[in-house]
Amino acid sequence: MKDLFLLTILICTLTMTSSYGQTQTVEGRARVIDGDTIKIEKSRIRLHGIDAPESKQRCKDKELSYWLCGQAATKALRKKINNRVVECFSDKKDRYKRHIAICSVDGMNLNQWLVLNGWAIAYRKYSRDYVEAETAAKSIETGIWAGEFVLPWEWRRGKRLKQ
Repeated sequence: MKDLFLLTILICTLTMTSSYGQTQTVEGRARVIDGDTIKIEKSRIRLHGIDAPESKQRCKDKELSYWLCGQAATKALRKKINNRVVECFSDKKDRYKRHIAICSVDGMNLNQWLVLNGWAIAYRKYSRDYVEAETAAKSIETGIWAGEFVLPWEWRRGKRLKQ
């Protein structure tokens, strides 16, 4: 009887949470805006806990040659999604009214995939969810970790790589 009571409370709690819109699901074919932002229908979605290089951001490779790492991150995300259905779970919006979400394709967490493959970094200002994935990417020097780069939030403030 106690188990039934607890199950009833759990179901009621879940029902209340969803009816009040605490967590919203946005699902569909996504258009990739950049390495950490997508759009599904009319919903703009910022991937939670990560920050990817900006579209015009340049990085240096091991030979110190410049490359457009922001465009590479965007291309990698576009290729990973590959026109499949993306499912995003959001519990808040940012100041630009974008959903802040964890998104997946075929059950794979895209936020984590981007960090693990060196196309984004853990955005510690907002979350520590992807710090371990970042450590792994850094240790194998993949993506932006294969050379030099400016942290995306510092790049947005005007910092650039030294010539």
